Amino acid sequence: MESPDLPLQFARTRRFTLGAPRALTVSPDGDRVLFLRSGHGSDPLAGLWLYEGGAERLIADPAALNRDGAVPEEERVRRERARESSDGIVAYACDRHARVVVFSLGGALWVVAADGGVPQRVPTAGPVVDPRPSPDGSLVAYVSRGALRVVGVDGTGDRALAVPESADVTYGLADHTAAESIGRHRGHWWSPDGTALLVARVDLGPVQRWYRSDPARPDRPPRAVRYPAAGTANSVTTLHVVPLAGEPLRMRLPAAADADGRPGGEWTDPAFEYVTHASWDAHGPLAAVLTRDQRTAYVCGLDPATGAADVLHRRHDPVWVTSLPGTPARTVSGALVVHRAVGDSDGIEVDGAAVTPEGLQVREVLATAGERVLFTASEDPEETHVWSYEPGRGCTRISAGAGLHGAVAGGPLLALESRTPDGDTVRLLRDGVETGRIASRAEEPVVRPAPRQLRLGERELRGRLYLPTGHEPGSGRLPVLLSPYAGPGVQLVVRARPWHAAVCQWYADQGFAVLVADGRGTPGRGRAWERAVHGDQLGPVLDDQVDALHAAADAHPDLDLGRVAIRGWSFGGYLAAGAVLLRPDVFHAAVAGAATADQRLYDTYWKERFLGHPGVRPDRYDEASLPTHAHRLTRPLLLVHGLADDNVVVAHMLRFSAALLAAGRPHSVLPLATATHRADGEGLADALLRHELGFLREALALP
Repeated sequence: MESPDLPLQFARTRRFTLGAPRALTVSPDGDRVLFLRSGHGSDPLAGLWLYEGGAERLIADPAALNRDGAVPEEERVRRERARESSDGIVAYACDRHARVVVFSLGGALWVVAADGGVPQRVPTAGPVVDPRPSPDGSLVAYVSRGALRVVGVDGTGDRALAVPESADVTYGLADHTAAESIGRHRGHWWSPDGTALLVARVDLGPVQRWYRSDPARPDRPPRAVRYPAAGTANSVTTLHVVPLAGEPLRMRLPAAADADGRPGGEWTDPAFEYVTHASWDAHGPLAAVLTRDQRTAYVCGLDPATGAADVLHRRHDPVWVTSLPGTPARTVSGALVVHRAVGDSDGIEVDGAAVTPEGLQVREVLATAGERVLFTASEDPEETHVWSYEPGRGCTRISAGAGLHGAVAGGPLLALESRTPDGDTVRLLRDGVETGRIASRAEEPVVRPAPRQLRLGERELRGRLYLPTGHEPGSGRLPVLLSPYAGPGVQLVVRARPWHAAVCQWYADQGFAVLVADGRGTPGRGRAWERAVHGDQLGPVLDDQVDALHAAADAHPDLDLGRVAIRGWSFGGYLAAGAVLLRPDVFHAAVAGAATADQRLYDTYWKERFLGHPGVRPDRYDEASLPTHAHRLTRPLLLVHGLADDNVVVAHMLRFSAALLAAGRPHSVLPLATATHRADGEGLADALLRHELGFLREALALP
């Protein structure tokens, strides 16, 4: 069956994200909700909206503001790390009452009052990155050219609080590893009284230089970038309390973990090289640090007057310490909320005691309010729900119905964000009763995904099978297309309707049976499941895809195991290429997009977590790298890579292709001249889907 033009819609809507509300903030009194949303499903310009009194109001329209300035390089990098797909107002911050809101647009600083008025441009000394107002809304801290500055919301008193000592130093920004791999995107935090900030100082000096150029623009010179590849030096991040009046004070975080309780092993590195968390609450500054080998983590309370660090919590793990999003945190009484292993589950402890049961897999701590802890967790790996913990009441599930649920809270109001099989909603609950909704203007896909949820094989692999619309069992044999990610931190098999479900159904409607399976190494099924890939990121993952394929074919005899292809992007691209290299008896063609082909070229945090240090276990890196196996290619393989990708750099593809060529193994290469790690946008994403389809049809000899 020929589907409508899903590829064009997919590209035009930027994966169906445009028009959807996001980045919600609920005021502490529960009366107001701020959020970002573009005007419709193909409008790339996101505006700032306010929901109040049962009605929505656009309070900052980027189309009506002067946005002619160039986006600063630091902001471009920040957006890439956040995988930002829209334009216009892409981020904002507000004061403690959610009444004063600031944002940057084209490098300029803007402020708008949530209770009325028009946005005002605030003059600044330079281009603005990551502006954040003081708790009382009178000042704005921002980063410009690596310096942390502050200015009044009326434009007065602009001054530098921390100035970089060299071109390799920045104040107030997250480093590459923190933003790309750890999930910490911020670099400065106001004190609750607004008299000082906790600031990250990043020194890139130790990090190796790579030189990147744009082959499509030979008139432009190469650009030096710092990239901490596995086995090389990280940047040095330190935390400083920077007062509005006075001298900055460096916090004396521990430099290395104590020997007591440290797990041994063939590679140990006790240096605390990663700052995984920083914040400042009513009890003072708080930080979490992680050793280079990721097997010891400390949570430290910081004294802003002396710089002393008090170790509040220690964790050790012989494999790796889990960094649970949203932790550490503290309740109003100061009770510390941290990750805790509860049997085979990732749970939380409050004030030293485990509060979640085994079998409840905690995903994220969302907030604390009083002594209450709001978090997301899974009883079934295909669903995520919102839960709360309160002393004396224990854990209570708040959300209901199949789907992936999250929440933002303020006072008595809970904004419940739900992604379900029927679509996405944002419901506003006051004391548990729905009082309103924030509308989504995202487009509905022109194809209707109709997956069959499966449990496959002895390991009960979670899977989804998409068949052509209207296909009747026994009516004909179908070529099979696997479309996995199957790597760390990502699940595709969920009871929701994410963007990739529409893409899978589109491929199915071109005549394929499309199978998606989450195997070992993916989140949501416990600690042992996620850690099963430690030391070998390809073998167990590939075995699970083969097992899922065979189990699906046993249950659905229309699947033709004589015509099997696989496609993927990033880790999924790595898996797709590995599949045709190592299991050509199963897989007959592959499309590998942005594949992490050479493990030594990816960053320290991710690769060393799974494979250790390349200087200690070079065998692991060799075995997991695709060029090692290039001589084994016997099947059609298409390599796709964005030349502007600064996460999985194009050198991965070039080295792999060179190894294939040297081994005499024919293959196809598709370079994407302007694409980053997200191959988005009209004329690119749609054309790429069609090109992949054409390649797969030819490779499998399909009509």
